[in-house]
Amino acid sequence: MKFTLTRVLVVDDDEVMRTFVVNSLRRLGIQAIETAVDGGSALRAMISFQPDLVLTDIHMQPMDGIEFVRQLRKHTNPLVKNMKVIFMSADASTETLEQALPLGTFGYIVKPPRLEILQAKIELALK
Repeated sequence: MKFTLTRVLVVDDDEVMRTFVVNSLRRLGIQAIETAVDGGSALRAMISFQPDLVLTDIHMQPMDGIEFVRQLRKHTNPLVKNMKVIFMSADASTETLEQALPLGTFGYIVKPPRLEILQAKIELALK
């Protein structure tokens, strides 16, 4: 699958991880990438950037990834409301997964993401 026209928003409060994920996406051929440091700035970026897919961390302040996706799902704009989302987190605890999975996302990647896992999840989400 070619990703050259894919637009991806990466949401993570950790600068090193954001850079790592952006570089990984570039290795997959994705060039149209925006970043945000938390759910609030990500919501604003959704409107201006109009991504095809969002990769978001879960544990961020002041708005975490779970609240960010809840806000997306309540949005009046159908493009925002139905946005394809993949969670990324170093936390794979049952409690976190139970909160994340009902939000209609395309999976959960444990950070740091391996390139082949990232590619597989993105391909699944964009089918």
